Amino acid sequence: MKIGVYGGTYNPPHLGHMAAARDAAEKLGLDLLLLIPDNTPPHKELPAGSPTAQQRLEMTRIAADRLQTKKTKVVASDIELKREGRSYSAHTLTQLRELYPKDELWLLMGTDMFLTLHQWYRPDIICQCAKIAAFGRAAGDTDHFAEQKKRLKKEFGAKVKYFDLPGLIEASSTQIREALLEGRGRELLDESIYGYILLHGLYGLDKDLTNLSLEELRAASYSMVKAKRLPHIKGTEEECALLARRWGADETDARRAAILHDCTKFWNLEEQLQYCQKYDILLDQIEEVTLPLLHAKSGAGVAKQVFGMPDAICEAIRWHTTGKADMTLLEKILYIGDYAEPSRSYDWCHKLRKLVMENLDQGVLYGLEITIDHTRKKDNLIHYRTLEARDFLLAQQAADSVE
Repeated sequence: MKIGVYGGTYNPPHLGHMAAARDAAEKLGLDLLLLIPDNTPPHKELPAGSPTAQQRLEMTRIAADRLQTKKTKVVASDIELKREGRSYSAHTLTQLRELYPKDELWLLMGTDMFLTLHQWYRPDIICQCAKIAAFGRAAGDTDHFAEQKKRLKKEFGAKVKYFDLPGLIEASSTQIREALLEGRGRELLDESIYGYILLHGLYGLDKDLTNLSLEELRAASYSMVKAKRLPHIKGTEEECALLARRWGADETDARRAAILHDCTKFWNLEEQLQYCQKYDILLDQIEEVTLPLLHAKSGAGVAKQVFGMPDAICEAIRWHTTGKADMTLLEKILYIGDYAEPSRSYDWCHKLRKLVMENLDQGVLYGLEITIDHTRKKDNLIHYRTLEARDFLLAQQAADSVE
């Protein structure tokens, strides 16, 4: 297995880091890429006001999640954060060599690091444990690499590969921190990492979370979920906006509800239950043991407690998994928008999308019936709210036909 090792302060991880990691992984054919935040870097102190080690690790985890491909697994490692004192690559690579004794390690680094590698702490150990992959951050950087490659090979027996990364974003974490203080710099960050910074008030970014723009709300919400969920959340937002325009609901409210509806989707059962207990969110016996239902309740709580959403939006999020009798227009739109969004590819999706544009109640009823049928086939308990929602619409349909 080929394993890449890419360390740094990641304070914060930015698009330059991510582009370098992505291109290096592809060029080297890596099976695994480890992103390793420093504890205390050997050549400098972390600036005052830096995020905690755990916060830097969490941002790095977001970057790793966004970099995953079918070919390369990407993991944020806390190996250096667990080790006290300064973070020396020689120590880290020695540990990794023990963990992966039969695998091929590649230490990834940019121009400045590569050209000074002979001055690092124990370069001999570094070159014994891993091969060196150096990438040029600007056009022509690698023109200066050949001499250093010869030197490292002669003095330490290093095996070196280097390459240009064309179009690499030129940015430093220092520049980005300074830009964030001035209200700039978000274009140099992955949207979800910017959202994490926003959500936790890092780097002096002290935003009122109850008064975010749609763009800021997206970033904050996206930072809470895995990359694999983003197409669904984005699709649900667009479907809800479409349905809001079609049926006369407030489009901005529909977008906000959709943006936040899955924000706690990846919390585990214990986290869900603890949150609901903390904020006195009532759960029934089915919800207490059914993780797919719990995120609607905790998500509504986060929408209210963290983002200050109005009750109408919070209620739409609360009922988007089970539905309920006599739903409001916004509740119906989120419930069925979650079903009908474009990334869904079930056999019934085409019929559902057509139906909700012709008759919203008929579309919601169809979605409820699909849920009930699917739940029965899996031999699971059907939530009573879902049955009540279906029965309410059937009764309403019967009453309308009599009239």
